[in-house]
Amino acid sequence: MAQAFRVACVQPNGGQDMAANIGAASELVRAARAEGAQLIALPENAALMEHRGAVVRAQAAPLEQHPARQAFGALARETGAWLLVGSLGAAAAQGKVANRSVLLDDTGAVVASYDKIHMFDVDLPNGESHRESALFQPGEQAVVAATPWGKLGLTVCYDLRFPQLYRALAHAGADVISVPAAFTKVTGEAHWHVLLRARAIECGSYVIAPNQCGSHSGGRRTYGHSLIVDPWGEVLADGGEGVGYIVADIDPAKIARARGAIPALAHDRTFQAPGQAPGEAPTPTLVRGAAGS
Repeated sequence: MAQAFRVACVQPNGGQDMAANIGAASELVRAARAEGAQLIALPENAALMEHRGAVVRAQAAPLEQHPARQAFGALARETGAWLLVGSLGAAAAQGKVANRSVLLDDTGAVVASYDKIHMFDVDLPNGESHRESALFQPGEQAVVAATPWGKLGLTVCYDLRFPQLYRALAHAGADVISVPAAFTKVTGEAHWHVLLRARAIECGSYVIAPNQCGSHSGGRRTYGHSLIVDPWGEVLADGGEGVGYIVADIDPAKIARARGAIPALAHDRTFQAPGQAPGEAPTPTLVRGAAGS
């Protein structure tokens, strides 16, 4: 990463009307661009917040034919900004859907895409139950994308709880890591800030995390509080609870300072896992080279 630049996170309240969601998010993108943002990130489910699996399947489409991909591509061309479409529902094999994050350049072309690896299959204390694996096909490939400002590591929402993925992205050169999300209110209040700050600190990377906010279909509530965090774990911008956007400047010198002060990325070691006999192959702390470009 050679030059400073400005990023933004868009924080919408997504609903069940894809066209309306795209229109509302687009207005926030335009406003963030007017403040100088060069890379603008949208949250998970940027085009559709829908609890009915049959509707999600029906509105999924191959990436190049997806109406949200086409609309946001046109928006990138209009604004001259790079857009991270946090995720949209891309048609996958056997009737399932890929929860796919898509990076678009300022011409609207797809630079990289990433399918969410970790599925949110949980029963929450407030009675909410989620079974993403019943609808979505998990991804298998970590992704780091080249941008004009450095390398961007791609993740989505529940991935945040799996630090080994972030470690692999940092070792693959990620200067900034994106975490577009539809993080629930109950889990967000408990863990959102601390996990995002931890991932930034562990990796010595900036973390940009656009989140959905408010109430959605099926009684779901999301936390908001989109965050931009620097490599030392300082929160540079917090989106609060309502619809809007946040901006912050990315300073490459901060990445070098953080990694120089605590060079933990250079100190990974292999070790014997509990229960492994002496002489067995050791368990790596990470898989080097796991992130694809």
